[in-house]
Amino acid sequence: MDFRLKVFYAVAKNLSFTKAARELFISQPAVSKNIRELEMQYKVALFERSDRRIRLTDAGRWLFQHVGLIQDAYLRIEENMNRFAGYTSGEIALGASTTIAQYVLPPLLSAFIRKYPDIKLSLLNGNSAEIEQALRDERISLGLVEGNARQTDLRYVHFMDDELVAVVRADSDLALKDEITPAELRRIPVVLRENGSGTLDVLEEALKHCGIKLSDLRILMQLGTTEGIKRFLESSDALGFVSIRAVDRELKAQQLKVLEIEGFEAKRTFSFVMKQGRYGELEERFMGSMQGGW
Repeated sequence: MDFRLKVFYAVAKNLSFTKAARELFISQPAVSKNIRELEMQYKVALFERSDRRIRLTDAGRWLFQHVGLIQDAYLRIEENMNRFAGYTSGEIALGASTTIAQYVLPPLLSAFIRKYPDIKLSLLNGNSAEIEQALRDERISLGLVEGNARQTDLRYVHFMDDELVAVVRADSDLALKDEITPAELRRIPVVLRENGSGTLDVLEEALKHCGIKLSDLRILMQLGTTEGIKRFLESSDALGFVSIRAVDRELKAQQLKVLEIEGFEAKRTFSFVMKQGRYGELEERFMGSMQGGW
């Protein structure tokens, strides 16, 4: 495919010359030059520029849609010709929510790369809502998200099960008990994940079964990562809700303790997520490898 079309697609996808340059590993002036040449070739403006922002013109939107189809076709050709040759190569743009990216994927990605050294992987990290939006924006081709919420425009495939637990610092006053009641939970300062995270969505639903709303809690802070919550708890007499997979080392080292809450259970699912009908053989191979490797 014409490199200028690749540049156009990157700019249109990100609506940013700077992000496109970073994605393509070229300079921003080179991005601008390729777009100017493309507009001169077609004798039509592809972007409207105002107040340091850009947006697609009608011609630009039409071209973006069809360049996407061309790009998909090229990828399918490459994948299938490599398959006929018995050779597996290509690129997979992945996105994963924070807990999965930090605590589940690293050993699995390492094993995948050893098995398929000619498949290039990139990984975007964010909360579940951000990963789902990245799929819609076609910045990634396959995502892994946490939580039980489902968007109707996306397809989800089960990856593994997980559970949220309440944890406290092992030498805090809160750790003197093994279990508390929902009424006691209302009086304890807590630290939670940020809005938009799959963790917070699952927690909110689980607390409803205990007769508790998020607004009933004494929320000290909302943090963007599980690591942030764990580090906060190290020097605080507070309680945090995290994935059981994220605190394995701290529990074994007796730095943190799981505090049971009467009637509380927060099961959730880790899932692959993709656009309907927009994934290929490499993504299928990756999913199979991840499910088989866990």
